[in-house]
Amino acid sequence: MRTLMKVTVPVEHGNAGIRDGRLPRTIEGMLDQLKPEAAYFYAEHGQRAALMVFDLQDPSQIPTIAEPLFQELNAAVEFSPVMVADELRRGLIALAESEGAGRIAAPPISPATV
Repeated sequence: MRTLMKVTVPVEHGNAGIRDGRLPRTIEGMLDQLKPEAAYFYAEHGQRAALMVFDLQDPSQIPTIAEPLFQELNAAVEFSPVMVADELRRGLIALAESEGAGRIAAPPISPATV
């Protein structure tokens, strides 16, 4: 399942992780393990943050993904299932079909509207 993972690292732990090499090692490990289709790094509310979109094969992977971030960086980690426009389109069509014709219209979704 396509999953969005958001990671935020408290400033003090991030600073220590930069000084001793844990932060880049942990992030590189995540990138190697997850092979995300997209990864973004930014500052949020004064903390280091990252967003990664990857394929979560099984929920049992969550501990092996999150624990290094918790233990090495004291990070907050959030997981959310996400869709691309084609997946949303298929879901809306399926919804319209299950609700019966006329009750719910599933208009076409262009990439510009998503």
